[in-house]
Amino acid sequence: MERIKAVLDEKAAQYNCTQFIENDPISFPHSFSRKEDVEIVALLASIIAWGNRKMILRSGNRMFNEIMHSRPYEYVMGGEWESLDDRMNIHRTFFASDFKYICRGLREVFAKYGSMEPLFAGCSTWDGIERLRNEFAAVNGGESTRHISNPIPAKGKPASACKRMHMMLRWLCRKDGIVDLGIWDSVHPSQLMIPVDVHVARTARLLGLVTRKQNDRRTVEELTSRLRELCPEDPIRYDFALFGVGEAGDTFIGTMTEE
Repeated sequence: MERIKAVLDEKAAQYNCTQFIENDPISFPHSFSRKEDVEIVALLASIIAWGNRKMILRSGNRMFNEIMHSRPYEYVMGGEWESLDDRMNIHRTFFASDFKYICRGLREVFAKYGSMEPLFAGCSTWDGIERLRNEFAAVNGGESTRHISNPIPAKGKPASACKRMHMMLRWLCRKDGIVDLGIWDSVHPSQLMIPVDVHVARTARLLGLVTRKQNDRRTVEELTSRLRELCPEDPIRYDFALFGVGEAGDTFIGTMTEE
Protein backbone atom coordinates (compact mmCIF):
# COMPACT_ATOMS: atom_id res chain seq x y z
CA MET A 1 0.00 0.00 0.00
CA GLU A 2 2.92 2.38 0.58
CA ARG A 3 3.89 2.20 -3.10
CA ILE A 4 0.28 2.75 -4.19
CA LYS A 5 -0.11 5.70 -1.80
CA ALA A 6 3.08 7.34 -3.06
CA VAL A 7 2.00 7.08 -6.69
CA LEU A 8 -1.59 8.16 -6.02
CA ASP A 9 -0.35 11.15 -4.03
CA GLU A 10 1.85 12.12 -6.96
CA LYS A 11 -0.97 11.71 -9.49
CA ALA A 12 -3.49 13.54 -7.29
CA ALA A 13 -1.16 16.53 -7.18
CA GLN A 14 -0.66 16.31 -10.95
CA TYR A 15 -4.35 16.29 -11.86
CA ASN A 16 -5.71 18.46 -9.02
CA CYS A 17 -4.71 21.68 -10.73
CA THR A 18 -6.41 24.77 -12.15
CA GLN A 19 -5.93 23.47 -15.71
CA PHE A 20 -8.38 20.69 -14.81
CA ILE A 21 -11.25 23.19 -14.46
CA GLU A 22 -11.56 24.56 -17.99
CA ASN A 23 -12.59 21.34 -19.73
CA ASP A 24 -14.54 19.79 -16.87
CA PRO A 25 -18.19 20.29 -15.80
CA ILE A 26 -16.92 21.86 -12.57
CA SER A 27 -16.19 24.93 -14.69
CA PHE A 28 -19.91 25.77 -14.51
CA PRO A 29 -20.24 26.23 -10.72
CA HIS A 30 -16.88 28.00 -10.81
CA SER A 31 -18.55 30.69 -12.95
CA PHE A 32 -20.72 31.81 -10.02
CA SER A 33 -19.97 33.20 -6.57
CA ARG A 34 -23.30 33.32 -4.71
CA LYS A 35 -23.92 30.16 -2.72
CA GLU A 36 -27.42 29.58 -4.09
CA ASP A 37 -26.21 29.87 -7.69
CA VAL A 38 -23.26 27.56 -7.08
CA GLU A 39 -25.47 24.87 -5.52
CA ILE A 40 -28.06 24.95 -8.30
CA VAL A 41 -25.43 24.87 -11.03
CA ALA A 42 -23.46 22.13 -9.27
CA LEU A 43 -26.53 19.89 -9.14
CA LEU A 44 -27.56 20.48 -12.75
CA ALA A 45 -23.99 20.24 -14.07
CA SER A 46 -23.47 16.93 -12.26
CA ILE A 47 -26.77 15.59 -13.65
CA ILE A 48 -25.67 16.13 -17.26
CA ALA A 49 -22.06 15.04 -16.63
CA TRP A 50 -22.17 11.85 -18.68
CA GLY A 51 -21.15 11.11 -22.24
CA ASN A 52 -18.84 13.07 -24.50
CA ARG A 53 -17.01 15.85 -22.65
CA LYS A 54 -17.46 18.43 -25.42
CA MET A 55 -21.17 17.64 -25.57
CA ILE A 56 -21.48 18.06 -21.79
CA LEU A 57 -19.85 21.49 -21.93
CA ARG A 58 -21.97 22.53 -24.91
CA SER A 59 -25.17 21.39 -23.21
CA GLY A 60 -24.20 23.10 -19.97
CA ASN A 61 -23.45 26.38 -21.70
CA ARG A 62 -26.86 26.28 -23.34
CA MET A 63 -28.65 25.39 -20.11
CA PHE A 64 -26.98 27.94 -17.84
CA ASN A 65 -26.44 30.83 -20.25
CA GLU A 66 -29.26 30.60 -22.80
CA ILE A 67 -32.08 28.95 -20.85
CA MET A 68 -31.32 30.25 -17.33
CA HIS A 69 -29.87 33.58 -18.56
CA SER A 70 -26.82 33.23 -16.26
CA ARG A 71 -29.00 33.84 -13.16
CA PRO A 72 -29.85 30.32 -11.96
CA TYR A 73 -31.29 31.16 -8.52
CA GLU A 74 -33.67 33.85 -9.82
CA TYR A 75 -34.62 31.61 -12.71
CA VAL A 76 -35.48 28.66 -10.45
CA MET A 77 -37.36 30.67 -7.85
CA GLY A 78 -39.20 32.78 -10.45
CA GLY A 79 -40.64 29.75 -12.21
CA GLU A 80 -39.68 30.78 -15.76
CA TRP A 81 -39.01 27.12 -16.53
CA GLU A 82 -42.75 26.37 -16.45
CA SER A 83 -43.13 27.79 -19.96
CA LEU A 84 -40.61 25.40 -21.55
CA ASP A 85 -41.78 22.77 -24.01
CA ASP A 86 -41.44 19.41 -22.23
CA ARG A 87 -40.06 17.86 -25.42
CA MET A 88 -37.09 20.22 -25.75
CA ASN A 89 -33.85 18.27 -25.52
CA ILE A 90 -31.18 19.66 -23.21
CA HIS A 91 -28.63 16.85 -22.98
CA ARG A 92 -28.96 13.32 -24.31
CA THR A 93 -31.91 11.81 -22.37
CA PHE A 94 -32.32 14.93 -20.22
CA PHE A 95 -35.30 16.86 -21.60
CA ALA A 96 -37.11 20.02 -20.53
CA SER A 97 -39.62 17.86 -18.64
CA ASP A 98 -36.70 16.52 -16.55
CA PHE A 99 -35.23 20.00 -16.16
CA LYS A 100 -38.59 21.29 -14.91
CA TYR A 101 -38.77 18.41 -12.40
CA ILE A 102 -35.37 19.43 -11.01
CA CYS A 103 -36.25 23.14 -10.95
CA ARG A 104 -39.54 22.38 -9.18
CA GLY A 105 -37.66 20.38 -6.55
CA LEU A 106 -34.98 23.03 -6.15
CA ARG A 107 -37.54 25.79 -5.68
CA GLU A 108 -39.21 23.80 -2.92
CA VAL A 109 -35.93 22.95 -1.16
CA PHE A 110 -34.67 26.55 -1.28
CA ALA A 111 -38.03 27.87 -0.08
CA LYS A 112 -38.00 25.45 2.89
CA TYR A 113 -34.31 25.31 3.83
CA GLY A 114 -32.54 28.11 1.96
CA SER A 115 -30.02 25.57 0.65
CA MET A 116 -29.58 21.90 -0.17
CA GLU A 117 -26.95 21.69 2.56
CA PRO A 118 -29.31 20.95 5.52
CA LEU A 119 -30.47 17.78 3.75
CA PHE A 120 -26.94 16.39 3.98
CA ALA A 121 -26.15 17.56 7.52
CA GLY A 122 -25.89 15.01 10.33
CA CYS A 123 -26.23 11.94 8.13
CA SER A 124 -24.32 9.82 5.63
CA THR A 125 -24.00 11.09 2.10
CA TRP A 126 -26.20 8.17 1.00
CA ASP A 127 -28.96 9.32 3.35
CA GLY A 128 -28.53 12.89 2.14
CA ILE A 129 -29.05 11.82 -1.45
CA GLU A 130 -32.17 9.92 -0.41
CA ARG A 131 -33.47 12.98 1.46
CA LEU A 132 -32.94 15.11 -1.64
CA ARG A 133 -34.73 12.56 -3.83
CA ASN A 134 -37.64 12.46 -1.39
CA GLU A 135 -37.97 16.26 -1.29
CA PHE A 136 -38.00 16.42 -5.07
CA ALA A 137 -40.48 13.57 -5.39
CA ALA A 138 -42.85 15.13 -2.84
CA VAL A 139 -43.31 18.25 -4.95
CA ASN A 140 -43.47 16.28 -8.21
CA GLY A 141 -46.53 14.15 -7.51
CA GLY A 142 -44.57 11.48 -5.64
CA GLU A 143 -42.60 10.51 -8.76
CA SER A 144 -38.85 9.86 -8.58
CA THR A 145 -36.45 10.87 -11.31
CA ARG A 146 -33.92 8.63 -13.02
CA HIS A 147 -31.53 11.59 -13.20
CA ILE A 148 -30.79 11.46 -9.47
CA SER A 149 -29.79 7.86 -8.83
CA ASN A 150 -31.31 5.83 -6.03
CA PRO A 151 -28.85 4.97 -3.22
CA ILE A 152 -31.28 2.40 -1.80
CA PRO A 153 -31.29 -1.08 -3.40
CA ALA A 154 -34.48 -1.81 -5.34
CA LYS A 155 -36.06 -5.26 -5.42
CA GLY A 156 -33.62 -7.59 -7.12
CA LYS A 157 -31.23 -4.76 -8.04
CA PRO A 158 -28.09 -3.42 -6.32
CA ALA A 159 -28.03 0.16 -5.07
CA SER A 160 -26.58 2.70 -7.47
CA ALA A 161 -23.05 4.05 -7.08
CA CYS A 162 -24.63 7.54 -7.35
CA LYS A 163 -21.52 8.72 -9.15
CA ARG A 164 -22.86 12.09 -10.22
CA MET A 165 -24.26 13.00 -6.80
CA HIS A 166 -20.99 12.05 -5.10
CA MET A 167 -19.14 14.18 -7.64
CA MET A 168 -21.42 17.12 -6.80
CA LEU A 169 -20.71 16.58 -3.09
CA ARG A 170 -16.98 16.55 -3.80
CA TRP A 171 -17.32 19.93 -5.52
CA LEU A 172 -19.39 21.43 -2.70
CA CYS A 173 -17.61 19.96 0.34
CA ARG A 174 -13.89 19.64 -0.42
CA LYS A 175 -11.92 22.81 0.31
CA ASP A 176 -8.77 22.25 -1.71
CA GLY A 177 -8.53 25.89 -2.86
CA ILE A 178 -7.72 24.69 -6.37
CA VAL A 179 -10.51 22.78 -8.11
CA ASP A 180 -13.23 21.94 -5.58
CA LEU A 181 -15.25 24.87 -4.25
CA GLY A 182 -15.93 23.74 -0.65
CA ILE A 183 -18.87 26.04 0.10
CA TRP A 184 -20.53 23.62 2.55
CA ASP A 185 -19.37 23.15 6.14
CA SER A 186 -21.91 20.54 7.30
CA VAL A 187 -20.20 17.65 5.51
CA HIS A 188 -16.52 17.04 6.27
CA PRO A 189 -14.34 15.74 3.41
CA SER A 190 -13.65 12.60 5.48
CA GLN A 191 -17.36 11.69 5.11
CA LEU A 192 -17.38 11.82 1.31
CA MET A 193 -17.62 8.79 -0.94
CA ILE A 194 -15.61 8.28 -4.12
CA PRO A 195 -17.46 9.02 -7.38
CA VAL A 196 -17.07 5.70 -9.24
CA ASP A 197 -17.22 5.58 -13.03
CA VAL A 198 -15.67 3.17 -15.52
CA HIS A 199 -12.30 4.96 -15.48
CA VAL A 200 -12.00 5.11 -11.69
CA ALA A 201 -13.24 1.53 -11.27
CA ARG A 202 -10.86 0.12 -13.88
CA THR A 203 -7.84 1.83 -12.32
CA ALA A 204 -8.86 0.80 -8.80
CA ARG A 205 -9.21 -2.85 -9.82
CA LEU A 206 -5.88 -2.89 -11.61
CA LEU A 207 -4.27 -1.51 -8.44
CA GLY A 208 -5.99 -4.10 -6.27
CA LEU A 209 -8.05 -1.53 -4.37
CA VAL A 210 -11.37 -3.12 -5.37
CA THR A 211 -12.35 -6.77 -5.67
CA ARG A 212 -16.01 -6.34 -6.59
CA LYS A 213 -16.81 -6.55 -10.32
CA GLN A 214 -19.96 -4.39 -10.41
CA ASN A 215 -19.87 -0.61 -10.19
CA ASP A 216 -22.49 -0.15 -7.48
CA ARG A 217 -22.88 1.19 -3.93
CA ARG A 218 -20.93 -1.68 -2.38
CA THR A 219 -18.04 -0.98 -4.76
CA VAL A 220 -18.07 2.69 -3.76
CA GLU A 221 -17.96 1.74 -0.09
CA GLU A 222 -15.18 -0.80 -0.63
CA LEU A 223 -13.00 1.62 -2.58
CA THR A 224 -13.65 4.56 -0.24
CA SER A 225 -12.70 2.39 2.73
CA ARG A 226 -9.37 1.56 1.10
CA LEU A 227 -8.74 5.21 0.25
CA ARG A 228 -9.43 6.19 3.86
CA GLU A 229 -6.53 3.96 4.84
CA LEU A 230 -4.32 6.17 2.67
CA CYS A 231 -5.77 9.54 3.72
CA PRO A 232 -8.40 9.38 6.51
CA GLU A 233 -9.11 13.11 6.54
CA ASP A 234 -9.60 13.50 2.76
CA PRO A 235 -9.87 10.15 0.94
CA ILE A 236 -11.63 11.61 -2.09
CA ARG A 237 -8.57 13.62 -3.09
CA TYR A 238 -7.60 10.43 -4.91
CA ASP A 239 -10.55 10.86 -7.26
CA PHE A 240 -8.29 13.12 -9.32
CA ALA A 241 -5.60 10.44 -9.52
CA LEU A 242 -7.87 7.48 -10.28
CA PHE A 243 -10.00 9.34 -12.81
CA GLY A 244 -7.12 11.13 -14.52
CA VAL A 245 -5.00 8.02 -14.81
CA GLY A 246 -7.93 5.88 -15.95
CA GLU A 247 -8.98 8.34 -18.62
CA ALA A 248 -5.45 8.95 -19.87
CA GLY A 249 -4.44 5.29 -19.78
CA ASP A 250 -1.34 6.26 -17.83
CA THR A 251 1.50 3.76 -18.18
CA PHE A 252 2.23 3.58 -14.44
CA ILE A 253 -0.67 1.12 -13.99
CA GLY A 254 1.08 -1.53 -16.01
CA THR A 255 4.39 -0.83 -14.26
CA MET A 256 2.85 -1.21 -10.80
CA THR A 257 0.89 -4.37 -11.57
CA GLU A 258 4.07 -6.01 -12.85
CA GLU A 259 5.96 -5.37 -9.61
